[in-house]
Amino acid sequence: MTLLLIMGAALVLLAIVLASAAAGTTAGGHTATGVDRSVALVQALSNAPQAMTKEFDESFADRIMAPLQQRASKLAKRFSGADAPERIRRRLDVAGNPTGWTVERVQAGKVIGAVTLFLISLALTGVMGLGLTVRVVAVLVVTAIGWFGPNLYLYQKVYDRSKRMQRDLPDAIDLMTISVESGLAFDAAVQQVARNTEGPLADEFSRVLREMQIGQGRAQALRGLAERTEVDDVKSFVTSMVQADSFGIPIANVLRIQSQEIRTKRRQRAEEQAQKVPVKITVPLIFCILPTLFIAVMGPAVIHIMDNFSRK
Repeated sequence: MTLLLIMGAALVLLAIVLASAAAGTTAGGHTATGVDRSVALVQALSNAPQAMTKEFDESFADRIMAPLQQRASKLAKRFSGADAPERIRRRLDVAGNPTGWTVERVQAGKVIGAVTLFLISLALTGVMGLGLTVRVVAVLVVTAIGWFGPNLYLYQKVYDRSKRMQRDLPDAIDLMTISVESGLAFDAAVQQVARNTEGPLADEFSRVLREMQIGQGRAQALRGLAERTEVDDVKSFVTSMVQADSFGIPIANVLRIQSQEIRTKRRQRAEEQAQKVPVKITVPLIFCILPTLFIAVMGPAVIHIMDNFSRK
């Protein structure tokens, strides 16, 4: 009981000392705490000229990543050919201009990816203790993957987008044909497709309409559509529409013929893919299915024969 009383008195005395120290600090104003110094720093920054606070207002991307991207882009231009920016721009147009992807960013991504994967592969191969030849080959391969990674991504985007456009084109032409035969003009039929469908083909038709609204001719806008894609059916459709517009051929007849031809091509492509199935299934059949089948069929017989020989 005496020990508890002593400890209680000590705690009360400590509380009184701390309270008096805090009251003296806030009342006198001579001793600045950490909070006071932080408040003073914030006030100083808020009252400072804009030129001094501009550096602190910029984000991390503006202060660090933007200069790094510019230097990497300049370095990539030295290793790439003179026509590399034009080829990348062409790839971006065909890929649908993915959000945030520019020519400079692609070139910078190639350099940053190559340097990053080079350092990572160098460290990993050193930790794994590989031989010199294997280590050099592994580092070179991984560095090449980092350099060509953005290009591979763009090629994949182009492939997926082209497949989607090729699959959606017959339905889009059917909708155009119905719209034109019901009395709408070709521009209004294109607008119906852009409004009532989704996907890259609808986006391209919307862009064609916007280009015609800003003053381009119909033929020029359609040729721009053909230049922004690698789908042969789309290019054939654009050529037919431009020729029909030039020679005054009825649009409904051309659209009907185009719809029949494209659907015939789609059926032929499906038959072609079906004919490739037996050839493609040969490899997994030989290396995956037949070995397991032989094990299941011949395994018991082999075990029985081995038992008979072991008894003798």
